[in-house]
Amino acid sequence: MTSPVELNGLRIGITIGLRTPDESLWINGIKQNALFLAKLLMASSHGYRVTLVNTTDVPLTDALPWNRVVYATRSFSEVKDALDVLIELGGQIDAEQTAYLKARGAKIVSYCCGVEYINAIESILFGRRLWDSLFINRGYDEIWAIPQIAPSSLPFLQSLRRCPGRVVPFVWDPMCLTERTQALRNHGEYRPSGVRAKRLTVMEPNHDVVKSCIYPMLIIDEAFRSEPDAIGFTHVTNAETLANTSPEFVMLMNYLDVVRAGKASFVGRFETPVFLAELTDVVISHQWENPLSYFYFEVCWQGYPLVHNARLAPELGYYYQDNDVQQGADLLLYVLREHDGNWQEYARRQREILRRYTPGNPALIAGYDTLLARLIGVTT
Repeated sequence: MTSPVELNGLRIGITIGLRTPDESLWINGIKQNALFLAKLLMASSHGYRVTLVNTTDVPLTDALPWNRVVYATRSFSEVKDALDVLIELGGQIDAEQTAYLKARGAKIVSYCCGVEYINAIESILFGRRLWDSLFINRGYDEIWAIPQIAPSSLPFLQSLRRCPGRVVPFVWDPMCLTERTQALRNHGEYRPSGVRAKRLTVMEPNHDVVKSCIYPMLIIDEAFRSEPDAIGFTHVTNAETLANTSPEFVMLMNYLDVVRAGKASFVGRFETPVFLAELTDVVISHQWENPLSYFYFEVCWQGYPLVHNARLAPELGYYYQDNDVQQGADLLLYVLREHDGNWQEYARRQREILRRYTPGNPALIAGYDTLLARLIGVTT
């Protein structure tokens, strides 16, 4: 195969790595990543032929949580001779598969969505097993990194893979959220509770230093000490293991007044849309070097007030800077007092802002058209 000479009809594969035939889209964000990127590329006027490419041996059936008529899904062996570009996103190809594609003249892109440098360093320093074996693929034509992970991880990946890298636009779509909330009351969208004492939620993963519940809990405690009657209860998800196995975490949390007052619990893992709909009035969040997230978008699309420090989306929700606990607490107190007086306009504004990240944004589609044109060496 020779390299394509034009964009029209470009055959593009986006990898996924299924673990089960009916794998949920809410286990992590990577399958959603692939779907959103596929939807955006399919919206291009260049008529790209886009396929989700499974890199594991898990069989492809109608148990998948997406429509395979809309989102064509094939195994690598089925499509390896019919690709002009492979975007490795959710499933890794090996050295033999890489060599095969390269021999055919196909372009290979590594699309990076995770904080890979931070994960690797935490594994090395703290004995957190990350790899059983390590394969560093040096056959990529380009690395594409989403903006929030580029500062920490793109130089690391470029050097190891000896490959040029680009920062690419973040893509999101409410399609998965809409599907999951169909059966929920008010489709899971925010409605004022009508009571002064609000239910607060912290839903950080607590897997690493990037997103943990510590700063949100400090913000909540600061607000609680000022207006204890404004806080009904605080749920901290993905924290049950910490509460059961980390003496340091327990000792630290027991110094917080909101915990000592019995107004906080540390629970397990839950699906975001359901937990918001059933148990939440306000979400408090904190990140360190990952300032864009599907989680923020899901919370704000559904109209829930979000107190956060995501510097790449300061116009969303209620934004405080860096690790400023007092500013975060002041914003939380403002939300507790004032948000419900303007909740409908807030919800409308959140969706208006978020549409810029979706396949409905022509500028976003044009941005990916340009990336693909550069990759294959043509002009748009």
